[in-house]
Amino acid sequence: MFHVGGARSALFNWAVAEQTGGKFVLRIEDTDAARNRPEWTDGIISALAWIGIHSESPLFEGPYFQSAYADQHRETAARLHKEGRAYHCTCTRDDVKARTGSEHKGYDGYCRDRGLTEGALRFRTPDTGITVVEDLVRGTVEFPNDAMEDFVISRADGSPLFVLANVVDDVEMGITEVVRAEEHLSNTPKQQLLWEALGHTPPVWAHLPVIVNEKRQKLSKRRDKVALESYRDEGYLAEAMVNYLMLLGWGPGDDREIMPWSEMAPLFDLRKVNLSSAFFDEKKLRAFNGEYIRRLTLAEFVERCDPFLDPAWDRATFLKVAELAQTRVAVLSEIAPNVDFLFLDEPVHDQQSWEKAMKAGATEILTGYAGRLATVDWTPDALKTALEEVGAEHGLKLGKAQAPVRVAITGRTVGLPLFESIEVLGREKSIERVNAALSKL
Repeated sequence: MFHVGGARSALFNWAVAEQTGGKFVLRIEDTDAARNRPEWTDGIISALAWIGIHSESPLFEGPYFQSAYADQHRETAARLHKEGRAYHCTCTRDDVKARTGSEHKGYDGYCRDRGLTEGALRFRTPDTGITVVEDLVRGTVEFPNDAMEDFVISRADGSPLFVLANVVDDVEMGITEVVRAEEHLSNTPKQQLLWEALGHTPPVWAHLPVIVNEKRQKLSKRRDKVALESYRDEGYLAEAMVNYLMLLGWGPGDDREIMPWSEMAPLFDLRKVNLSSAFFDEKKLRAFNGEYIRRLTLAEFVERCDPFLDPAWDRATFLKVAELAQTRVAVLSEIAPNVDFLFLDEPVHDQQSWEKAMKAGATEILTGYAGRLATVDWTPDALKTALEEVGAEHGLKLGKAQAPVRVAITGRTVGLPLFESIEVLGREKSIERVNAALSKL
């Protein structure tokens, strides 16, 4: 799945590329076989395209695959070893623990001067001084070199670790700016040392605040709803999702929130990204989406709804209630349960709704209204007046009188405006449904 946090990072990168006339580079880091499948790569590309990041744009480069650069990774590791910037090490974690007496202490440099010719390769970090990372979001961040262990850059079999492969790929692809999540900040001093050891100027860094849930816990794939694809499949609009994600840690100012990409992107500034963690509020996203749905033209709304409707349902009938539905759904997957009663032989009665509506007095209301339906003018106003009159005969206001009728007609206690729904359903079917409900009481 494609994490919403990754989508937020991608959008921030995309905005920077757009502002600077640069390139957004999509690289698939596929060297871990257990986490590499073609369908997952396709999912990433598809999810990015949904939020507007796609190969048809001149800003887009890729996808590149890390595995294609395996030779460069190995050659670079060998070069660092030859230049004395890396050395072989055969120590296991247990060896280090035995020497230091602690499982928490880092590598102690035991193999630095042993002159080994096999084993993993470790990068020789400076013994003194500090490594300074200039971060567009976090400012100046200092890492004491004596607190940084000699880190592994390739395994004993020669395969590179992420920290080396990532730098080599960035150098090969001419990366000048890296905008990513803050959990990578701890890798940055190591990567910066590698950039410098290879004779290149490190890129501009920007580490974004972590995204958290309502309990202020980091969003987890195992615990939280984080897959961008799941929101897409549920019927969230891409433009609403883009708008919301851009506001996770940044804002355009003036308390503005609902803004199209064309207005947000020119205002975006990495230096104004908030350091605090960003709360992914699904309720707020839902409200955003509802607002974007209501801003669609009717034709656009009908088109967006189509994948969420049963192919057998008559689209001409749907068109009659589409405008009513547009004001009531927050995500497009809600459209089917709002209109299904128009297309089914009988409505799907929700048991809770039935029990709530079909109380004492429901029989009288339904009986009286069934009689009126046979002769009333078939307009929403006339249908409403008829029910008001039936309710008045039994001492009930419209709100109480319409509950059993709504459940009889639609199967639910909430939904589209009742009398417009009855008008579209038609006289014959409406009478049938009221009588069918009566037969069950």
